Formats: sequence, C-alpha cells, structure tokens
Amino acid sequence: MRTDELIDDLSGALAPVSRFAFYRRLVEGIGSGAVVSFLFMWMWLGMRPDLADAMTTPAYWMKFAFTFGLAVFAFRATEKLARPASRAAIPLAGIGVVFALLLGAATMQWMKAPPAARMPLMMGHSAMVCPWLIVAVSLPIFAGTFWSLRALAPTRPVFAGAVAGFASGALGAWVYAFHCDESAAPFVLVFYTLGIAALSASGALIARRLLRW
Repeated sequence: MRTDELIDDLSGALAPVSRFAFYRRLVEGIGSGAVVSFLFMWMWLGMRPDLADAMTTPAYWMKFAFTFGLAVFAFRATEKLARPASRAAIPLAGIGVVFALLLGAATMQWMKAPPAARMPLMMGHSAMVCPWLIVAVSLPIFAGTFWSLRALAPTRPVFAGAVAGFASGALGAWVYAFHCDESAAPFVLVFYTLGIAALSASGALIARRLLRW
C-alpha cells in the first residue's frame, strides 16, 4: 500500500469531535465528583445544625468566599493546563489574591484578639481532624477531576496534577464548610489550607503515572 493510500485509509476513519467535548469532559468529572462529595458529607458528617443562623454572619461568608474563590480560580487553571501550550498565569494569580485577602483578615483578627485568646482562635476545637476530613470529603472530586484530565492533554503533568489536586481540595473544603462550625479566619487560613495542600501534593505524586501520555 502506498503512503498516500495509507493516509487516506487512516483519516477516513476519523470522526469529527464536538467543540464542546473538552468542557463536557471536565464538567462531567468535576460535577459528578462534587455531587458525590456533598452527599457523602451530608450522610457521614451531617450539616451543621445552626447553618441557617451561621449564614447571617460575615464569618460564614468569609469561609464560603475563600474556599469557593480558590476552587473557581484553581479549576480555571486546571482547564488551562489541560491544553497543550496554554498558560495559567491569570487564574494562578487569582489564587494568590484570594489567599492574600484571607491572610489580611486573619492577621487583623489575630492582632485584635487578647493574647490569651489567640491560640484558641487559631486551633478552634477541630484542628486535629479538620484537614483529614477535608481530604476525605474531597476524594470524589479528586477522582472525577483526574478522570477528566486523563482524556485531555496536559503537557506538564506534575504541575497540572498539583493544580488539579489543589482545585479538588478547595471545592471539597467548600463542601466541608457546610458541616464545619469553625469560623475564625486564622483557623480557616491554616487548617483548611493544610487539607487543600494535602490534595495538591497527592495530585502531583499520582500525575506522573495517571497523566503520562
């Protein structure tokens, strides 16, 4: 068989791919993972009993905005990194802005608190379990995100895996916040971030194998 005949043979079997296939794959993986995570949190941990009252306080919305803002920017960066030669500088800078805003709020709260109240403000009553619970609640999102990425084309798999893990942890932390009754900015900054960072490190570790072309 001649070369041009072989090319015609191979190209003749190709089917057009929808322009929305890339986004559909991401939405399917992340969306299904988020639904499973929320149901898992609800059935295992339960919603915080004072949720309606908590939603009237600025502290609740601070935590909501922090976790949701991180998730939005991190998933945007993940979407960028899933494409060859695409840059993610702007959404990554957005993550930095979200952290800077909470750091400012946490610093102000820490400085205004009496010295004897500062450590309880930082540790709350769930510091030892909070990061691990965030990791557990985030796992379905983590799995769905990596299911999506395996069908896409990240050219920097370790970096893409770290960002995808970070995004999964941030969205999982947002889901976990419906259960968690901690509201101090220093606590959220430290222990929510630890849970998110654990998912980010896990994403970088498994990306070498899962996202290799």
